[in-house]
Amino acid sequence: MSARSGGGVVQAIYLSPARKIPMKSVYSVHAESGMGLVGDRYHGTKHRHVSVQSFEDLTEAAAVFEAPINHDLTRRNITLSGFEIPTSPGNRIWINGVLLEVVRIAAPCKLLDDDIGVGARTALRRRAGTIFRLLRSGSISVGDSVERAVTDGHK
Repeated sequence: MSARSGGGVVQAIYLSPARKIPMKSVYSVHAESGMGLVGDRYHGTKHRHVSVQSFEDLTEAAAVFEAPINHDLTRRNITLSGFEIPTSPGNRIWINGVLLEVVRIAAPCKLLDDDIGVGARTALRRRAGTIFRLLRSGSISVGDSVERAVTDGHK
């Protein structure tokens, strides 16, 4: 990962109502505290509310893979640019007033080699994003700003 630490921006949002259904690009989504993104298959799960990936990490993975990797094929919900996504549990970020807390690093799924091509899973290792839980509800839209939250959860 490169040393991006300032504010970032939401580049893309994707949802899927079920496991093997293709991800659908949306401009905006309602994020429900303690539940997840409305319309996504993980809405209502205990901890895996939102998956977030870095545009810059996808670019690095594509260079390793030697072919483009589309945002939706990674099956992550939100793609951010210009922002180093935290990976340590408990760290928090704000997206347009929505508070997210890191649960864990997202591991690249073994199905990526089937969906993207052989070698995609390896290229995305350490670049597959982070899983967050939602602590404060609100709307997230493409173009929204992203920033780190202080440890007590207040801006």
